Amino acid sequence: MAEDQDSRTEQPTGRRLSKARDDGDVPISREIGHVLMLLGALIVVGTMAPWIAKNVLGLARAFIERPHVIDVGPDGIRIVSVQMMWRVGLLLGLPVLLLTILAITSTIGQVGALYTPKKIMPKLSNLSVISGFKRLFSFQSVFEALKGIIKIVVIGVVLGAMVWPSMRHPEQIMGQDLMTTISNLHMLIVMVLMFTVLTMAVLSAVDFAYTRYAHTEKLKMTKQEVKDEHKETEGDPKVKGRIRALRMERHRKRMMAAVPKATVVITNPTHFAVALKYDIDSMAAPMLVAKGADYIAKRIRQIADTHEVPIVENPPLARALYAAVEVDQEIPQEHYKAVAEIIGYVMRLKGKLLAKH
Repeated sequence: MAEDQDSRTEQPTGRRLSKARDDGDVPISREIGHVLMLLGALIVVGTMAPWIAKNVLGLARAFIERPHVIDVGPDGIRIVSVQMMWRVGLLLGLPVLLLTILAITSTIGQVGALYTPKKIMPKLSNLSVISGFKRLFSFQSVFEALKGIIKIVVIGVVLGAMVWPSMRHPEQIMGQDLMTTISNLHMLIVMVLMFTVLTMAVLSAVDFAYTRYAHTEKLKMTKQEVKDEHKETEGDPKVKGRIRALRMERHRKRMMAAVPKATVVITNPTHFAVALKYDIDSMAAPMLVAKGADYIAKRIRQIADTHEVPIVENPPLARALYAAVEVDQEIPQEHYKAVAEIIGYVMRLKGKLLAKH
């Protein structure tokens, strides 16, 4: 049975967010890009436009003041055209570079560097008429349309409030000289762009917050989805428990197989048992080959008794070795003396038994 949207109450996990990011599903506010581009336009118009206009006028002056020196032949026209395109390109290069950097920053600043081939791959579902109608009348589409209308109305009111006072007395504009008119027009455009940027900044902040909220809501998970993901990531607890039990069983079997080859078993006498092996020709120090408590200790004693491995009771040493030494590790130096006395006793005991036989 499908989960209801209302049941998606859990925040998206890191894995779900990462998968969505890999698929190109990230919260991007287009309004941030719009306001940065308007900011770029404000910088260009406010600071670069007079300089660009002055240089373009300087380039055009040669055609206006000295048209007779221009070679109108095919080669001359080509050379002049290339030179003009190169110079104008250099003048416009800085504004274009600025706008390009701002456009890239608007995306990287929101989601970081992201390359998603899946996002640009064509999908057959996009060609479906039914899917197209669903997208057209979806809540997101309606929201975007309402947002666009609100943006146009707000910006229109702001621009109208700024431009209308200047247009109420057109006779004043007609009476001004050309440079004054251009200067006033430039100042008006700068002021219009400035207030438009401020207005768009407020709208983009609201849109950015809503975009983040909507993206999180879309990726929310049900409790069952969180459990299933945890199982996939961490593994099913039942399976992990079974694997752990199998490992412990193999470990016990390996220990029990090593007891018959042990040199001596030191006991508590009932709660702990450790089996030590020592070969004077090949080993630098005795090694613990098996250890256990309670039932495991009992099994070690039974196997040792069956295979005639000497069993020595030494509760303090048995407890100390059980706690400090792992299986297949050499005993630490602080226990050398006590263990050496026991192994020496065992060796003497074995020597006596061989002498009797």
